[in-house]
Amino acid sequence: MESVAFIQWCLEHLNYYTVMLLMTLESTIFPIPSEIVVPPAAYHAAATGEMNLIVLILCATLGACLGASINYGVSLWIGKPIVYRFANSRVGHMLLLTQEKVQKAEGYFNRHGAVSTFIGRLLPVIRHLISIPAGLARMPYGKFITFTALGAGIWNICLASAGYFLESVYSEEQLVATITKYSHEFGYTLLALVTLVLAYMIWKGVKPAKAKSAPEEEEIE
Repeated sequence: MESVAFIQWCLEHLNYYTVMLLMTLESTIFPIPSEIVVPPAAYHAAATGEMNLIVLILCATLGACLGASINYGVSLWIGKPIVYRFANSRVGHMLLLTQEKVQKAEGYFNRHGAVSTFIGRLLPVIRHLISIPAGLARMPYGKFITFTALGAGIWNICLASAGYFLESVYSEEQLVATITKYSHEFGYTLLALVTLVLAYMIWKGVKPAKAKSAPEEEEIE
Protein backbone atom coordinates (compact mmCIF):
# COMPACT_ATOMS: atom_id res chain seq x y z
CA MET A 1 0.00 0.00 0.00
CA GLU A 2 2.90 2.37 0.72
CA SER A 3 4.23 1.88 -2.82
CA VAL A 4 0.79 2.67 -4.27
CA ALA A 5 0.60 5.83 -2.15
CA PHE A 6 4.08 6.84 -3.31
CA ILE A 7 3.16 6.38 -6.97
CA GLN A 8 -0.02 8.41 -6.42
CA TRP A 9 2.06 11.14 -4.81
CA CYS A 10 4.38 11.18 -7.83
CA LEU A 11 1.40 11.48 -10.19
CA GLU A 12 0.16 14.44 -8.16
CA HIS A 13 3.60 16.11 -8.14
CA LEU A 14 4.84 15.70 -11.69
CA ASN A 15 8.25 17.19 -12.43
CA TYR A 16 11.36 16.05 -14.31
CA TYR A 17 12.38 13.64 -11.54
CA THR A 18 8.98 12.06 -10.87
CA VAL A 19 8.34 11.68 -14.61
CA MET A 20 11.69 9.90 -15.02
CA LEU A 21 10.95 7.65 -12.04
CA LEU A 22 7.42 6.76 -13.17
CA MET A 23 8.58 6.06 -16.72
CA THR A 24 11.32 3.83 -15.33
CA LEU A 25 8.68 1.85 -13.43
CA GLU A 26 6.37 1.84 -16.48
CA SER A 27 9.10 0.24 -18.60
CA THR A 28 9.71 -2.56 -16.10
CA ILE A 29 6.70 -4.59 -14.94
CA PHE A 30 4.71 -2.04 -12.96
CA PRO A 31 1.27 -1.30 -14.47
CA ILE A 32 1.73 2.47 -14.79
CA PRO A 33 0.55 3.57 -18.26
CA SER A 34 2.68 6.24 -19.87
CA GLU A 35 -0.59 7.88 -20.96
CA ILE A 36 -1.25 9.03 -17.38
CA VAL A 37 2.30 10.31 -16.86
CA VAL A 38 3.65 12.14 -19.92
CA PRO A 39 0.53 13.99 -21.20
CA PRO A 40 -0.39 15.44 -17.76
CA ALA A 41 3.24 16.51 -17.23
CA ALA A 42 3.25 18.24 -20.62
CA TYR A 43 -0.15 19.75 -19.77
CA HIS A 44 1.34 21.30 -16.63
CA ALA A 45 4.35 22.48 -18.63
CA ALA A 46 2.02 24.38 -20.97
CA ALA A 47 -0.17 25.70 -18.17
CA THR A 48 2.51 26.83 -15.73
CA GLY A 49 5.72 27.13 -17.74
CA GLU A 50 7.59 25.36 -14.92
CA MET A 51 8.97 22.65 -17.21
CA ASN A 52 10.56 22.71 -20.65
CA LEU A 53 8.83 20.38 -23.13
CA ILE A 54 12.06 19.10 -24.69
CA VAL A 55 13.70 18.39 -21.32
CA LEU A 56 10.49 16.66 -20.23
CA ILE A 57 10.58 14.37 -23.27
CA LEU A 58 14.26 13.61 -22.65
CA CYS A 59 13.56 12.72 -19.00
CA ALA A 60 10.64 10.47 -19.97
CA THR A 61 12.76 8.73 -22.61
CA LEU A 62 15.69 8.30 -20.23
CA GLY A 63 13.32 6.76 -17.67
CA ALA A 64 11.96 4.38 -20.32
CA CYS A 65 15.52 3.34 -21.24
CA LEU A 66 16.43 2.76 -17.59
CA GLY A 67 13.35 0.61 -16.98
CA ALA A 68 13.87 -1.34 -20.20
CA SER A 69 17.51 -1.92 -19.23
CA ILE A 70 16.39 -3.39 -15.91
CA ASN A 71 14.08 -5.84 -17.68
CA TYR A 72 16.81 -6.65 -20.18
CA GLY A 73 19.43 -7.26 -17.49
CA VAL A 74 17.18 -9.37 -15.28
CA SER A 75 16.03 -11.51 -18.23
CA LEU A 76 19.61 -11.93 -19.42
CA TRP A 77 20.67 -13.04 -15.94
CA ILE A 78 17.87 -15.34 -14.76
CA GLY A 79 16.68 -16.86 -18.05
CA LYS A 80 13.34 -18.00 -19.49
CA PRO A 81 12.13 -20.60 -16.91
CA ILE A 82 12.29 -18.17 -13.99
CA VAL A 83 10.71 -15.36 -16.04
CA TYR A 84 7.76 -17.61 -16.88
CA ARG A 85 7.51 -18.83 -13.28
CA PHE A 86 7.34 -15.25 -12.03
CA ALA A 87 4.76 -14.32 -14.68
CA ASN A 88 2.56 -17.18 -13.42
CA SER A 89 2.99 -16.25 -9.76
CA ARG A 90 0.53 -14.31 -7.61
CA VAL A 91 2.87 -11.31 -7.55
CA GLY A 92 3.18 -11.41 -11.32
CA HIS A 93 -0.59 -11.42 -11.69
CA MET A 94 -0.88 -8.52 -9.25
CA LEU A 95 1.40 -6.59 -11.61
CA LEU A 96 -0.86 -7.55 -14.54
CA LEU A 97 1.86 -9.84 -15.88
CA THR A 98 1.02 -13.25 -17.37
CA GLN A 99 2.93 -15.95 -19.23
CA GLU A 100 0.73 -15.29 -22.26
CA LYS A 101 1.83 -11.63 -22.36
CA VAL A 102 5.50 -12.60 -22.08
CA GLN A 103 5.09 -15.23 -24.80
CA LYS A 104 3.34 -12.69 -27.02
CA ALA A 105 6.25 -10.28 -26.63
CA GLU A 106 8.76 -13.07 -27.20
CA GLY A 107 6.93 -14.29 -30.30
CA TYR A 108 6.83 -10.76 -31.71
CA PHE A 109 10.55 -10.37 -31.06
CA ASN A 110 11.41 -13.71 -32.69
CA ARG A 111 9.32 -12.98 -35.78
CA HIS A 112 10.64 -9.50 -36.45
CA GLY A 113 14.20 -9.58 -35.16
CA ALA A 114 16.08 -6.73 -33.53
CA VAL A 115 13.95 -4.00 -35.13
CA SER A 116 11.03 -5.32 -33.05
CA THR A 117 12.63 -3.60 -30.06
CA PHE A 118 12.02 -0.30 -31.82
CA ILE A 119 8.57 -1.09 -33.22
CA GLY A 120 7.51 -2.90 -30.02
CA ARG A 121 7.91 0.36 -28.07
CA LEU A 122 4.99 1.74 -30.11
CA LEU A 123 2.58 -1.13 -29.44
CA PRO A 124 0.17 -1.52 -26.50
CA VAL A 125 0.95 -4.44 -24.11
CA ILE A 126 4.14 -5.23 -26.06
CA ARG A 127 5.67 -1.84 -25.23
CA HIS A 128 6.89 -2.44 -21.68
CA LEU A 129 7.59 -6.16 -22.15
CA ILE A 130 9.64 -6.19 -25.37
CA SER A 131 12.88 -5.81 -23.40
CA ILE A 132 12.32 -9.20 -21.73
CA PRO A 133 12.70 -11.32 -24.92
CA ALA A 134 15.57 -9.06 -25.98
CA GLY A 135 17.40 -10.09 -22.80
CA LEU A 136 16.42 -13.73 -23.17
CA ALA A 137 17.77 -13.69 -26.74
CA ARG A 138 21.00 -11.99 -25.54
CA MET A 139 20.60 -9.16 -28.03
CA PRO A 140 23.71 -6.89 -28.01
CA TYR A 141 23.02 -4.15 -25.46
CA GLY A 142 24.20 -1.31 -27.70
CA LYS A 143 21.71 -2.25 -30.40
CA PHE A 144 18.99 -2.87 -27.81
CA ILE A 145 19.30 0.51 -26.11
CA THR A 146 19.54 2.38 -29.43
CA PHE A 147 16.28 0.92 -30.74
CA THR A 148 14.65 1.34 -27.33
CA ALA A 149 15.58 5.03 -27.15
CA LEU A 150 14.31 5.67 -30.68
CA GLY A 151 10.97 3.94 -30.10
CA ALA A 152 10.43 5.40 -26.64
CA GLY A 153 11.47 8.84 -27.87
CA ILE A 154 8.91 8.85 -30.69
CA TRP A 155 6.15 7.63 -28.36
CA ASN A 156 6.99 10.25 -25.71
CA ILE A 157 7.13 13.04 -28.31
CA CYS A 158 3.62 12.15 -29.43
CA LEU A 159 2.23 11.91 -25.87
CA ALA A 160 3.95 15.10 -24.72
CA SER A 161 2.85 17.02 -27.81
CA ALA A 162 -0.75 15.96 -27.23
CA GLY A 163 -0.65 17.08 -23.60
CA TYR A 164 1.11 20.35 -24.39
CA PHE A 165 -0.91 21.55 -27.38
CA LEU A 166 -4.29 20.36 -26.10
CA GLU A 167 -3.91 22.23 -22.81
CA SER A 168 -6.14 25.02 -24.10
CA VAL A 169 -8.76 22.58 -25.43
CA TYR A 170 -9.34 20.01 -22.67
CA SER A 171 -9.31 19.97 -18.91
CA GLU A 172 -6.63 17.70 -17.48
CA GLU A 173 -9.18 14.98 -16.63
CA GLN A 174 -10.62 15.09 -20.16
CA LEU A 175 -7.15 14.96 -21.68
CA VAL A 176 -6.10 11.84 -19.76
CA ALA A 177 -9.43 10.12 -20.41
CA THR A 178 -9.26 10.85 -24.15
CA ILE A 179 -5.63 9.78 -24.60
CA THR A 180 -6.15 6.64 -22.50
CA LYS A 181 -9.27 5.74 -24.48
CA TYR A 182 -7.62 6.12 -27.88
CA SER A 183 -4.04 5.14 -27.00
CA HIS A 184 -4.27 1.74 -28.75
CA GLU A 185 -5.56 3.29 -31.96
CA PHE A 186 -2.96 6.03 -31.61
CA GLY A 187 -0.18 3.47 -31.19
CA TYR A 188 -1.21 1.44 -34.22
CA THR A 189 -1.58 4.61 -36.33
CA LEU A 190 1.90 5.70 -35.29
CA LEU A 191 3.23 2.24 -36.11
CA ALA A 192 1.66 2.43 -39.58
CA LEU A 193 3.27 5.83 -40.20
CA VAL A 194 6.70 4.60 -39.06
CA THR A 195 6.35 1.52 -41.27
CA LEU A 196 5.50 3.70 -44.29
CA VAL A 197 8.51 5.95 -43.63
CA LEU A 198 10.83 2.93 -43.32
CA ALA A 199 9.39 1.40 -46.50
CA TYR A 200 9.93 4.68 -48.36
CA MET A 201 13.53 4.93 -47.14
CA ILE A 202 14.22 1.36 -48.25
CA TRP A 203 12.61 2.04 -51.64
CA LYS A 204 14.70 5.20 -52.11
CA GLY A 205 17.81 3.24 -51.21
CA VAL A 206 17.05 0.43 -53.68
CA LYS A 207 15.98 2.66 -56.59
CA PRO A 208 19.38 4.33 -57.24
CA ALA A 209 21.08 0.95 -57.12
CA LYS A 210 18.78 -0.30 -59.88
CA ALA A 211 19.34 2.87 -61.90
CA LYS A 212 23.11 2.45 -61.69
CA SER A 213 23.00 -1.20 -62.71
CA ALA A 214 20.99 -0.46 -65.89
CA PRO A 215 23.77 1.42 -67.79
CA GLU A 216 26.29 -1.22 -66.81
CA GLU A 217 24.08 -3.90 -68.35
CA GLU A 218 23.77 -1.84 -71.57
CA GLU A 219 27.55 -1.48 -71.83
CA ILE A 220 28.01 -5.22 -71.49
CA GLU A 221 25.58 -5.75 -74.37
